Amino acid sequence: MHYHDYQELINNNRKWVSEKLETTPEYFEQLSKGQKPPYLYIGCSDSRMPITSFTRTEPGELFIHRNVANQVSLTDMNLLAVLEYAVEALDVRHIIVCGHYCCGGIEAAYKGTATGVVENWVSPIRDIYMQHRQEIDILPTEKERLQRLSELNVIAQVKNICTTSVMHRAYKTVKYPTVHGWVLDIENGLIKELELPTKEWQAQGILP
Repeated sequence: MHYHDYQELINNNRKWVSEKLETTPEYFEQLSKGQKPPYLYIGCSDSRMPITSFTRTEPGELFIHRNVANQVSLTDMNLLAVLEYAVEALDVRHIIVCGHYCCGGIEAAYKGTATGVVENWVSPIRDIYMQHRQEIDILPTEKERLQRLSELNVIAQVKNICTTSVMHRAYKTVKYPTVHGWVLDIENGLIKELELPTKEWQAQGILP
């Protein structure tokens, strides 16, 4: 893996700008006129998760919020502000919660090894593990158990999205965004779209 010197970041920016202007002279003029992204992406802060690279999306296409282990905490004002702005001001059509395999936050929660602020932050994942312990522990390898916990965590965070006041307001309108759960497999770069228990959530009054 190649690690850049700090100055390379600035130099690479200059090169990228030049390349963009060569192919599309009005690129930044158009970009500066405002944003209308169709997607809100909530993902993990992991440095291996540049979702624009994995989805080949350009600036202006994804409105992004990231934190450790892609949590949707109902007391996180940062997340709630991003969600409200995305839904009510930007009118996004899709909300994607994306986790990944080989996630340090998931592993720390599973093993109970997190300390300090991180321990507090991933404690909801530990709760998810305890709730699904029978299903997870029966899997033959630790890798499979961690992968399943990553998936269950994403589904739980999608459900949290749907229970927010922001989404409750959206569900009373004609148009509201569709929610999705993804897991990215870092070992092969592929995105797995998870099946969500939408009928169950509708029966519970979480989804319209």
